[in-house]
Amino acid sequence: MESQVEQHELTHPDADTVELTAVLAALAEPVRLKIVRTVAERAGDDGIRCLDVWQQGGFTASKSTMSHHYKVLREAGVVVMWWVGAKKNVRLRRELLDVRWPGLLDAVLAD
Repeated sequence: MESQVEQHELTHPDADTVELTAVLAALAEPVRLKIVRTVAERAGDDGIRCLDVWQQGGFTASKSTMSHHYKVLREAGVVVMWWVGAKKNVRLRRELLDVRWPGLLDAVLAD
């Protein structure tokens, strides 16, 4: 029997409201930067499950801590997330970041 998971709508900022200061603040935290790097390295066009990011990235943070980090990244406009069944998927908003600030994401990922 599969347990019920409460799913709420995941909101994302519109492209024109994403601010550079919010993006940089989100990326300044080492765990969030590692999440972004893991997603960039391992996600396909359909994204990657958040659980897979946690497992493949070697994270030791609790589920609630990881949820907080994802929320900060999502609200800053760095990632987009959606439900697939009872699991969340995530991918970078590369198309947004590359248009607004060309080279920023590549520089952050390369460092």
